[in-house]
Amino acid sequence: MSATTTDMLSWRVILPFVLTGTIWGSTWFVITGQIDGVPAAWSVFYRFALATPALFCVAFLMKRRLRLTGPEQRLAMLVGLFQFSGNFLFVYHAELYVTSGIVAMMFALLMVPNALFARLFLGEKVQGGFIAGSAVAIVGVSFLLVHEWRANPNAGVVGGNVLLGIGLAMLGILAASVANVIQANPTGRAVPMVSLLAWAMLYGTAFDLFYAFATSGPPPFPTKPTYWAGIAYLALIGSVVTFPLHYNLVREIGAGRTAYNSILTIAVAMALSTLFEDYSWTALTVLGMALAVLGMFIALKARRQKAIQVEESARLRR
Repeated sequence: MSATTTDMLSWRVILPFVLTGTIWGSTWFVITGQIDGVPAAWSVFYRFALATPALFCVAFLMKRRLRLTGPEQRLAMLVGLFQFSGNFLFVYHAELYVTSGIVAMMFALLMVPNALFARLFLGEKVQGGFIAGSAVAIVGVSFLLVHEWRANPNAGVVGGNVLLGIGLAMLGILAASVANVIQANPTGRAVPMVSLLAWAMLYGTAFDLFYAFATSGPPPFPTKPTYWAGIAYLALIGSVVTFPLHYNLVREIGAGRTAYNSILTIAVAMALSTLFEDYSWTALTVLGMALAVLGMFIALKARRQKAIQVEESARLRR
């Protein structure tokens, strides 16, 4: 058994791999309870108002540098605007119209704009296998979206709302992709990731507060304990606990292999939609799910092979 295989079977890899995939898969469904009778913008603000100080505490306990330079602060502001405002505001509003598992499946295609933006702004090449796999995954997700449209009982106004939900989810994907790419520039690489995320979350939370007031008026204070339990889960478990686990996993097995937990995330999200949102499976959705997962596997494998080649080239130069 190779050293790589041994590392993959280690509990310090398996445990965070399963935890992050399962937790992130569950957050999509938990969000549905945050937009039930409460303006989505305020729910986004409440989530990150709790998560931000907790993430600063994590950075402090990890002994990461918290003082950022001027350019680093400006980068954190941009990341916060796109990641913790635009991305989440679009996602929360998208789930008003589209099943949470489908939104999660759409976000699995985040790797596509990531690769395109990285090619455009960072000059990174795109592998042929990645393009082929992405095309297969897009076809699979398209089948799922066609089913979502057909399953809607009213083809008129509500059907239009399904399209609105799809459009909002796509805008959320683009916002998250911009954040992913801009934080990968030389300025972002010089900052500890948890510190950059903490400051970005602070800036994003400030914008969320302004946006919520501007669009939804004074803050509501729901009385349901389940609402605040959901806020705590999304903020502390879904946003704070998973980040250190995820980035430790990247250090242990590399970003390429870590990306495979997005398949577990999708499986959990779709299972919860089936159990609690009455998502119905048909021949079209089964085929769509199979193609989406197969395409993701092909695309991720191509990216992992590229990463291995880069690492081997760097090793030979040393």
